[in-house]
Formats: sequence, structure tokens, C-alpha cells
Amino acid sequence: MATLVPSSSIFRPTLVRCTNERRALFNRIAPVYDNLNDLLSLGQHRIWKRMAVSWTGAKLGDRVLDVCCGSGDLSFLLSDKVGCDGKVIGLDFSKDQLSIASSRQQLLSKKCFTNIEWLEGDALDLPFMDGWFDAITMGYGLRNVVDKHKAMQEIFRVLKADSTVSILDFNKSNESLTSAITEWMIDNVVVPVASGYGLSEEYIYLKSSIREFLTGKELEKLALEVGFSDARHYEIGGGIMGCLVAKR
Repeated sequence: MATLVPSSSIFRPTLVRCTNERRALFNRIAPVYDNLNDLLSLGQHRIWKRMAVSWTGAKLGDRVLDVCCGSGDLSFLLSDKVGCDGKVIGLDFSKDQLSIASSRQQLLSKKCFTNIEWLEGDALDLPFMDGWFDAITMGYGLRNVVDKHKAMQEIFRVLKADSTVSILDFNKSNESLTSAITEWMIDNVVVPVASGYGLSEEYIYLKSSIREFLTGKELEKLALEVGFSDARHYEIGGGIMGCLVAKR
């Protein structure tokens, strides 16, 4: 079962607000998403994701949320952190990604992974009570939502006081050299590799999405504007990636 919708009153059904084209794109890349991540980052994405989870401060027994969870990498790392007595919700708008995440959960069959539930939902209208989660992650999702301010407001709303969100994504650098390297890699590595999977068109969007994204300073400003008490953006992966860490 790809999506598990808990019956508890803390969850409420919502309509997912996104372009049909964007949802279709993520459904199309779902079957090869993990393989492509490994190839394109030479496995480095696993290190970046561990860093992002560590920055949340999630601990045993916590209730945590992974927004735009995709195939579940961050959710599984969070599960290890919170243990069998904790709870992880992996939320995404792509049914195909959630189906793969659920399949991985069954294949990995690690005891603590039974604490993960997969939920189809909207990052702009999170179906949870205020102040419900001890920690939140978002991996490669904020860049793709249609309203970044609203997404950050929703994360702030469902996060407990003094708790932390960690948002991992490509870094929109102010350094022209770093930006040039990123664009060169997309044109000469990412798109050609993706074309081998018949997905060149699906990955061409990446360059424009990074250009339209926020810089680290702009992300910090956005977090503070919606109410976070502290926000710091860390450049990682040689400046190609970035992680916004914000405390409520």
C-alpha cells in the first residue's frame, strides 16, 4: 500500500495544489530517481542527507515530518534517529514516489522502519495540528513548490516551539564561478545521464529552477519573516548544495 492515511484526528484531508505538469514530472522520474541520484552525485547525496537530518536534532521518541519525502531517503534516516518509540510521517504529492518509498520500507524490513507512515499531501496545506512535530526535514522540495512563503509558513505552524527544520536543496550561489560550474554540470553531466533513462526533458528544468530559487541569504530572510527565531544557511558539497537550518 503506497499511501497510509492515519485515522487520527490530527490528520485532515486536503487537496494538493500544484501544477499537473509538475506532479506528472515527478511521477515519471520516480522509477529511476534513486539510481540517478547515486550516479549524478557519486553517492555524495547520502552524506548531504545525513547532515540535513543531524541538523534537525531529532532524537529517540520524537515525532517528525519529512515534507516532499520522495522515495524516502530522509524519512528512513529520521526513523533511525527517533527509533521504534518515535514516529515519522513522509509526505509527498507524488503517488508514484510514495509507492516506491513504501516498497523500500518493506524490502529494507528494519524494525524501526515500521514507525514510518506515507501520506499523499500538499506542502502548502499540511494536514496536521499546530505545533505537532519535534523536527522537520525537506529535501529538494522547497525549490519546486509554487509558493515558497506559504510552504515555510506551514512548516513553522506544525513545528513545535524551540524545534528545528532542515531544508536541503541545490544552492543558488552568489559566486559566478560556482553558478557556472553548476550549470556546466547540469548541461554536460545531469541531462546526458538522464537522457540514458529517457528523461532528458524532465531534467532540463533543473537549471531554470535553480536560477529562480532563493540564495542562502534570501532563504534565511524568508525563514525569519515567517516567524523562525534563528535561520542559517550552510553551503555544502563544494557550494553546489545548501541546507537551511531554522529554529522555531
